[in-house]
Formats: sequence, C-alpha cells, structure tokens
Amino acid sequence: MLNIKKYAAIDIGSNAVRLLVSSIIEQKGQPTKFKKTSLVRVPIRLGADVFLNGAISEDNIQRMLDTMTAFKLLMQSHKIVKYKACATSAMREADNGKEVVKLIAKKAKIEIDIIDGEEEAAIIAATDLHSYIKEDKTYLYVDVGGGSTEFSVIHHGKTIASKSFRIGTVRLLNDIVKKETWLELEEWIKTNTKGYHTIDLIGSGGNINKIFKISGKAIGKPLTYFYLTTYYNKLQTYSYEERITELELNQDRADVIIPATRIYLSAMKWSGAKDVYVPKIGLSDGIIKSVYFGTVSSVNL
Repeated sequence: MLNIKKYAAIDIGSNAVRLLVSSIIEQKGQPTKFKKTSLVRVPIRLGADVFLNGAISEDNIQRMLDTMTAFKLLMQSHKIVKYKACATSAMREADNGKEVVKLIAKKAKIEIDIIDGEEEAAIIAATDLHSYIKEDKTYLYVDVGGGSTEFSVIHHGKTIASKSFRIGTVRLLNDIVKKETWLELEEWIKTNTKGYHTIDLIGSGGNINKIFKISGKAIGKPLTYFYLTTYYNKLQTYSYEERITELELNQDRADVIIPATRIYLSAMKWSGAKDVYVPKIGLSDGIIKSVYFGTVSSVNL
C-alpha cells in the first residue's frame, strides 16, 4: 500500500524567502521517503533593512505580502496537507517583525513562526544526515545564512553541541559584525572540536551549494580547503558587476558569496577540517522532517 502526501516549508531568511514542497512517500515495510517536488526562491533582502535600520521597509513589507500570497496559491495548487513557515534572524530582530507577521496572517492567510537561533539550529539538525555522513567520523555542520550562522558538532551520528552566532552574509556585507563575535565563534569551534583527531565540515546554504555546483565535483565528493581558498581569492579579483557578467552569478548571490566563503574557511581553519561536504540540505528540509515527525507545530492547509 502506497501513501503519498505533500508538505511545505517556508523559510523566511535575511537574504531570501523560500518555499519547499516535498512529497512524503509511505510504503508498508519501507522507511518513509522525502522527495523534493518544488523549490521557489525570492530574493527579498530583509536583513539589509533590519540590520541597518531596525525595521522592515514598506517596500519589502509589500514584497513579502505579494510573495506569501503567491506561496499560498502555490501550496493550494500542489494540494499541500500541512505546512510550517519559519522566520529567522532578520524578522526576529525587526522592530516591526510581529506586526508584519500579523499583516501576512490577515491578508495572505499564512501563519508565520518567528524562531530563535537555537530552535533554528535544532530544526536544521533534524535533517536526516545519515545518508550523507559516516557513523565513525566527526563533523562540524555549518549552515550560513544572511543574518546568522548555525553550527553543530556531530560525533558518531549524534549532535553533541549546537550554537547560533550572529554572523551572516548580509551582516558582513554591511560591516556590522563585531570583532568580539568572531572571537567568540573561534573559541566555541576550537573548544568543541579540540578532542577529535580528524574533523570534516558539512556546509549548507545557497552559497556553498553554488560553489559546489561550479566546482563540477561529483555528488558525495568534498570540496578541499585548498579549492575553497583558491575560489575565495579568485572571487575577490572580480568586481561585483564582473561576478554577474563573467562568473554568471545572480545579482543577489554575487555580493554575499564572498562573506559566505569567508565563514566556511574560518570554520575549517579553526576546526582543522581539510574537506567540506555539501549535501544540499538546510532549514527547509529540517522543517519538512520536523513537521512529519511532529517535533514542531504545523498548520493544516
């Protein structure tokens, strides 16, 4: 007996807003399968408003309303059974974040939960990494966002330490990350990874996914520290315009890719990792799994 239903995850980040639609495939005697059906990404840079001015601008409030209205229609078209919408760093720091959530609930009929950094890290950790990792190894999982980056140490398949830091690509672009925050992150990584002989990085987020695609590496093969350093140096030799025209990066990727790479390289340096694996999973995937297993609240459509 085969049972297929669709769930949706909405990830409202500091750099972009995403709608992930996944098919949940249940078959008697078989483990449940999660198959990505559709991913829509809209580059609304909420962080540029919030981290500089403390609030979401009228223009971006309207863009959010338009996007959420479109997402609601797409979910209805896909016949979504359940969904969860999570807003992260930018929305939780915005003075008018709660007002925007109420407005979207009223006009677009989408309920949004503003989650804190620790809950974000926990949801990301809910992604099924077992198909990507080896049980006998130790990993530092790094999910780079626009407003914050979530870090988890995974040893023998279990998450043993997890923390969110207010270091993100949009913050770095606007030069508003304090030196103390970098020092705190360095100390946390060194303290939580020093007891292990060998550590590999697992990278998630749109920027590392893009770098992996550009590398031409086969799925499951890692990017090396040397490759990432070389690419980072190459990016800096191009202007923003050249990154769009010659490297063919989207305009909302062409600027944040440099600070994102800096975060991954720093994490590799401080943990001693030589390789970074890129399984293409993140908050949206974690939301789908968490909704299915009932570890977070969800909304019936």
